[in-house]
Amino acid sequence: DQSRKLRKTIYSVNESMKEQFPKKNTKDDLEAELKYCKELIATIEQVPGLSAHPKIGESLRLLEETVADDIEQVRCSSDADARTGHKTADTSFFGYKTHLAMSVERLVTAAIVTTGEKSDGKLLQSLIEKSCAAGIPVNTVIGDTAYSEKTNLQYAEDNHICLISKLNPNITDGHRKKEDEFDFNKDAGMYVCKAGQMAIRKARQGKKGVGTNQKDTYYFDIERCKRCPLREGCYKEGAKSKTYSVSIKSTEHAIQRDFQESEFFKKAVKERYKIEAKNSELKNRHGYRVTSGVGLNGMALQGAMAIFTVNLKRILRLVDEPREAPDQ
Repeated sequence: DQSRKLRKTIYSVNESMKEQFPKKNTKDDLEAELKYCKELIATIEQVPGLSAHPKIGESLRLLEETVADDIEQVRCSSDADARTGHKTADTSFFGYKTHLAMSVERLVTAAIVTTGEKSDGKLLQSLIEKSCAAGIPVNTVIGDTAYSEKTNLQYAEDNHICLISKLNPNITDGHRKKEDEFDFNKDAGMYVCKAGQMAIRKARQGKKGVGTNQKDTYYFDIERCKRCPLREGCYKEGAKSKTYSVSIKSTEHAIQRDFQESEFFKKAVKERYKIEAKNSELKNRHGYRVTSGVGLNGMALQGAMAIFTVNLKRILRLVDEPREAPDQ
């Protein structure tokens, strides 16, 4: 698309350039398109003064940036374990996730490295169990809405743990089928299938104000479903659309709803920012924003080293902090 816009801009200035440009790529292949774009850029740069034109120069820079981004993505995609995850409905990343548990002293007590498309909420129980195994007693857990799934609420109740996590109607009030095949991405507000594809839109159906008659329907890109390697049992041949629906039931989780309106809950949930600060420290000060190795094991090793470092720094800080003198 960028190369097409660039050619169109150049033709408006100098139509004779058509004869000098390389033959257009006709293959549905990224490598072939990248090769064509590189040749196009080289041809333009060889013409004196052409790239100096304001409109042409801007289009040329956009194409160069797009080519550079695609080359980086091709390089990253050689990592067979990496997957596409989503932070919002419009933004995505390619790689891995590290799920952290942290104590009130801001020491990381457990970590699990997964591929990028994995849901946060599914790992709460494992993080609690890892923290307990490390000698940390757990009686209260503060997390975002991803952790307020029904199974987590039941687990917390069974283990006498106070779960400070706001309810999200899409994942807690709904009755879902095939729960293991679709995960809710709380940042994007959309469901993601087991192949990592995110829904492209959603619609509320049923009578307004009547929770038991309503459902949220999530629509997926049918063209991607047709080519999906995991389509068997999920995509029906010849189907015009692929959807996933969640029935809304407003009567469930009444206890948690009442709890999150309490002053204790409202005060405790404000402490959640501390885990985001720890994430920022790992990414910005210890190179954890980009993987330095290859594969899930490589990412786990990098995570172990980075987390060990931030924990050691925190321990030294705690040791140096002045302590209150005991009462005489």
